[in-house]
Amino acid sequence: MGLRDDLERFREVGEERREDLADFIQYGDLAGSGPGEINIPVKIVSLPEFEYDQRDQGGVGQGEDGTPDAGQPVGQPQPQPGDDGEDGEPGEEGGDHEYYEMDPEEFAEELDEELGLDLDPKGKKVVEEKEGPFTDLTRTGPNSTLDFERMFKEGLKRKLAMDFDEEFLRELCKVEGISPRGVFEWARGENLPVSMAWIEEAYKDIPDEERGTWDSIEAVEENVERESVQQKIRREGIQHVPFRREDERYRHPEIIEEKEKNVVVVNIRDVSGSMREKKRELVERTFTPLDWYLQGKYDNAEFVYIAHDADAWAVERDEFFGIRSGGGTKISSAYELAQQLLEEYPWSDWNRYVFAAGDSENSSNDTEERVIPLMEEIPANLHAYVETQPSGNAINATHAEELERHFGTDADDVAVAYVNDQSDVTDAIYDILSTEGESDE
Repeated sequence: MGLRDDLERFREVGEERREDLADFIQYGDLAGSGPGEINIPVKIVSLPEFEYDQRDQGGVGQGEDGTPDAGQPVGQPQPQPGDDGEDGEPGEEGGDHEYYEMDPEEFAEELDEELGLDLDPKGKKVVEEKEGPFTDLTRTGPNSTLDFERMFKEGLKRKLAMDFDEEFLRELCKVEGISPRGVFEWARGENLPVSMAWIEEAYKDIPDEERGTWDSIEAVEENVERESVQQKIRREGIQHVPFRREDERYRHPEIIEEKEKNVVVVNIRDVSGSMREKKRELVERTFTPLDWYLQGKYDNAEFVYIAHDADAWAVERDEFFGIRSGGGTKISSAYELAQQLLEEYPWSDWNRYVFAAGDSENSSNDTEERVIPLMEEIPANLHAYVETQPSGNAINATHAEELERHFGTDADDVAVAYVNDQSDVTDAIYDILSTEGESDE
């Protein structure tokens, strides 16, 4: 029972880790992870142990009094007090590490499995041309790359097509009254690849006493067995293969264009006076896993961070989630700056994601008159807006609703998500990534 229980526990660890991943996204301490390393808290599993029987310890699986205990490793004595650090003297060493370290690539795989997603990155930029297998052929090249096998096959095909039964034709030259032209006409009727010059030469070599050996061509056909080229090769082997220059081919490597999957992610955050601590935390909980996910999915990921109140400015990631100003709000200022910064990342070469977040409060008419036109002007795989309103919608928090009203809820390149508390984060991430996944970009 102990071994079976351990194996069952081992099978369940994958599912538990995915549950831990979802809990971590919603409630975990994001500060414990870095851009290239993500620490997910998991329950540590002890794997079953196997050992050979030690005869001087009493036999296979023997516990105290000869009764094996569930889960006891084969041939090992029962744990003694203090072995597990509970009943003995306190030790100085720490316990098992309680975090599972994963890189962004593994994080993306786990999140795909957790959310039922599989975003397929698009490669837009040719990074380099690499030599592939030697599958391409050319008429020139160094001798070391000559494709001898192909040349031999071409020569052999030519031999099979050009060879003929010379002895049989010599017998035809002995027919009474036949001329070289008569032998040639017969050979042409049989589709034999023989030249008139060869027949004339063979005819001259026939001794006079052998001329008239046969009364007719039919007599030769009845009495002399014809031998095919294949039979002759089996009997004599291949003495000569007629190679030609035109048969020569030189192998060279196929040139493979490797496309790097490039992505630039623009993160926009409202830092105006209404964006208090709880709202800022929800932005971080949503944006950080999205950054990790895209970093894991793409070969080359670059991130741009824009903070805005009534004006917008670029910031470093370390500043992005902590800034708070006392100014008003004009979301279009951030999109105007994003449009400028994205000029360094041409749409022809880069995949683009533009993620914005705030409490949906915006200056009068700015969403309709400036933000929506800018979103339509900026080409991207996905534009997403995340509304964070822990206390419910404020009266003037209409930005997200206006976006939904304009683009609709089924747009394939615009997503709107609502995060009112930590439990909404995973659903918001799913809504954003599944929207991009349905795009035909």
